[in-house]
Amino acid sequence: MANRQEIGKTVSKSRKALGYTQQRLAELTGINKVTISEIENGRFTGSFDIFERLLDAVGLQFTVAPKRHELPNWDEIESLFSEDD
Repeated sequence: MANRQEIGKTVSKSRKALGYTQQRLAELTGINKVTISEIENGRFTGSFDIFERLLDAVGLQFTVAPKRHELPNWDEIESLFSEDD
């Protein structure tokens, strides 16, 4: 499942592919332009209803899947344990 930032990027990409500005999407959905911006920037913590309405307007939907656990790449291990000087 994607995190908020990934969802926001996907929403933004879909909106732009449809040729909508945030303002136009706000007019079409009745969702405040500031709220659309918060969603696209991964900062929205509001209702599922708003997310669902926005996703529907840009041709997307939520999908629920089992959580995946991802391990860091070997190249990233050293940087995870480095100490700041």
